Amino acid sequence: MNTADQILFLLKTHGPKTAQQLAALLELTSMGARRQLDAALEKGQVAFEDSADKVGRPTRRWRLTGAGHARFPDRHADLTLQLIEQTRAVFGAEGLERLIGAREKAIEANYRMQVGDVSSLPARAAALARARDAEGYMAEVQARDDGSVLFIENHCPICAAARECQSFCRSELDIFKRVMGQGCSVERSEHLLGGARRCVYIMRAV
Repeated sequence: MNTADQILFLLKTHGPKTAQQLAALLELTSMGARRQLDAALEKGQVAFEDSADKVGRPTRRWRLTGAGHARFPDRHADLTLQLIEQTRAVFGAEGLERLIGAREKAIEANYRMQVGDVSSLPARAAALARARDAEGYMAEVQARDDGSVLFIENHCPICAAARECQSFCRSELDIFKRVMGQGCSVERSEHLLGGARRCVYIMRAV
């Protein structure tokens, strides 16, 4: 991955950052990071916002634009949208829900196999994250002081389909709840379709 792509990846997975922060993460000079950001700005892949955090010069934070997010795969979005529209037209809303239900069962079976008989919440979440990461969700798990974990997905490779039919999002939340088991509660705290830059779930032992 070249430096330009590394900067886009960091903005995708870590959210808005200053040029100095990006430079430190990539072991670049601040000038080098700014050159990369200026090039990405010309391509429309990034934008910036200036905020007065401290006395003195405003702090400039860079973030991905829609074009920047589009650099990451969306699993053949056009074809997916066509299939959703045609399924709804031919079989109706009920037929589309049946199709999503069948997809849900297949995905759940795969995740159960990946998670296996792991008992601890962090280990189960980590196994599920590995399965999701392999599918392009850029998934990771962060432990919290209260014993819960944040299950983070920095990218949604089926975002176009989820925007067209939000049953996909409902389906995936239900799958997480069942795969994690009755001893774990799963709550979505950030949602890409709700305007957040990523999807985040809080998983707690109950």
